[in-house]
Amino acid sequence: MTTLPPAPLRTADPWHLVIPGSIHQRTGGYLYDAHMMRELREQGREIQLHQLPGRFPAGDPVARAALSSVLGTLPRGSRVLVDGLALGGLPREASLHGERVRMVALVHHPLADESGLPGHLRVRLHATEREALRCCRGVVVTSPFTGERVRTLGVPPERIQVAPPGTAPAPPAPAPSQAPAFGGEEHAPPHLLCVGSLAPRKGQDVLVEAMAALREYDWILTLAGSLSRNPSFARMLTERIREIGLGNRIRIAGEVDDAVLEDLYRQSSLLVVPSRYEGYGMVVSEALVRGIPVVATDGGALTHTVPSGAGVLVPAGDPRALGSALRGLLESRRSRRDEAGSAPWRRIVSEARRQGRQLPDWPQAAVTLAGAMESLAELPLGTFHHRPPTAPE
Repeated sequence: MTTLPPAPLRTADPWHLVIPGSIHQRTGGYLYDAHMMRELREQGREIQLHQLPGRFPAGDPVARAALSSVLGTLPRGSRVLVDGLALGGLPREASLHGERVRMVALVHHPLADESGLPGHLRVRLHATEREALRCCRGVVVTSPFTGERVRTLGVPPERIQVAPPGTAPAPPAPAPSQAPAFGGEEHAPPHLLCVGSLAPRKGQDVLVEAMAALREYDWILTLAGSLSRNPSFARMLTERIREIGLGNRIRIAGEVDDAVLEDLYRQSSLLVVPSRYEGYGMVVSEALVRGIPVVATDGGALTHTVPSGAGVLVPAGDPRALGSALRGLLESRRSRRDEAGSAPWRRIVSEARRQGRQLPDWPQAAVTLAGAMESLAELPLGTFHHRPPTAPE
């Protein structure tokens, strides 16, 4: 993997951004795409957006026809940034056009790394994504961790570049700094926030089990994220919350807009990221830029995304470990009149605020993406698989 100096934008030569479905979907990957497109346009780059119908990543006939049609109608030599979710399951369509257009893949995380996939589907997605990436000049990833995962698909490091997400300016959330620890008023419970679509990879089931062991403490928890991406998981989670009698303390807010999410951040004392795997974890940066500390797992790139001292990391998929970390912070609330007891919380809030001020903004992130795209698109179409491929773990 390499990080090259930003290349100058060539406004006369448009880019084409290809994504599956609407760009207005509220997941980390789509928010990344939308922010980058907007910032690049503001910096003078002409970006033409292509939103593909159909089912991805498996690729039904509608999806296959849509990708082939878009790539087939672009002028020869066009620079095309294709979201990996639209590309990885359709190697045949990619191969038909890899010679005539300059495709660069944008991989948020390899498709086979998604949690909860049947074994046969993981193997198939691993194979199809390997073949699809062979038709690209290079790959942009959002974290060094994801870059290493892409290498297992046979992509040599010199064809991988990292373009991390940026952050939007936001005022500090008042809740973390109110009183020595959680909460502002004497009897106000701490507000824990978990942001992400309700799905196995996001690990809300692990969080619910962890909270079931912390009944003796004061807290409320909000789960903010889509219920429609994995309806069966969302139903199971809702039923489990009811079974353990925490329906009055755990709120499932569903997918929320920017204004509601901002209000949730404003009220929150702590962000909890129980994911089994993340290719980056943009929600961590969103919390830190507001001075909100984080308890997260070590799933995927989170070990790199959560700065030391600004959060607590626990093993992914372990409700006991997650509960223990949360218990320690909740205990600090009970000791908030004791300076020694509140010191750990004070330190973590202070470090979250310090680290948040150092995060790049979206204009800076877009400059990095521009440099990566320009340099990779200039590479000749080569043979990626210079070593035996690695099977999905």
